[in-house]
Parts: sequence; structure tokens; C-alpha cells
Amino acid sequence: MMSDEERDAFLGARRTCRVATVSADGSPHVAPLWYVWHGGSLWLYSITRSRRWTQLGKDPRVAVVVDDGTEYGELRGVELSGSVVPVGEAPRTGEPCAELAEVEALFAAKNFGMEEMVHDGRHAWLRLTPDRVVSWDFRKLGGAFAR
Repeated sequence: MMSDEERDAFLGARRTCRVATVSADGSPHVAPLWYVWHGGSLWLYSITRSRRWTQLGKDPRVAVVVDDGTEYGELRGVELSGSVVPVGEAPRTGEPCAELAEVEALFAAKNFGMEEMVHDGRHAWLRLTPDRVVSWDFRKLGGAFAR
């Protein structure tokens, strides 16, 4: 497992997660998405006309994985699960939203090297404050798995 500090650093450094949703008939859907980890929540920036957005409108439960590593002894990651909540207008056009100010600044810097978020009128924010968090870091196994 990762410590809370290791988990926060790991999630803060990564860009892409895999988001799993469930359709009305129970079939799963998994797709990559950019995110920001801030304030104990995973902030997902999703296209509002996507299959994911439609499914989450009907069932807000998600499982999200952020992982890294190539060789077995390098594998590490975090799985977060719970229900998402939309934040701000959908689609997002940039209306003032105090809850999104820091999130959008972090997202713009992390993913675009910009100081301010550019809104395209196609995306909106979902906040996952996880009910469950599981982490792993095989680099800590040592022995035959160490590089």
C-alpha cells in the first residue's frame, strides 16, 4: 500500500485515469480521462455528450484507476470508488464557480501549461469524493522483484 502522502503525490503527478461506469442494462464501460486530485477528491473533466456522462446521469457510481509501471516490480496505482456529483454548469462555459477556481487552475497548469482554464462549451466537471480507496506499490516488495 501507499501512505496517504505517497498516494496524494502519486495522484497529483499523474494525468490520466480510467473511469468505469455502468449502463442501464448493467454492462460496464471503461474509458480514459484527464483529472485533477485536489482536496481529497478526484475532479474529472468529461465531455457532456459522452457515453460516460449519460451513464453517470442515470447511475453516478464509478470506479477509477490511476496506475503506473511497466515491469511487475514497478507496478503501483490507486483505485477510487464512489459516486460522482456534477459541479458548475454543464457544459462548462466559465460562469463564476468558487468551488472550481482552484481545480481549474490546477487542471490548466497540469495539462496545458496555462494559468487559466479555457472553456470549450463541451466539457463539465464531476467530483468524486471516494467512499473507498485502495492503493498498491510493488516497488516496495523488494527481493526478486526489485530492479
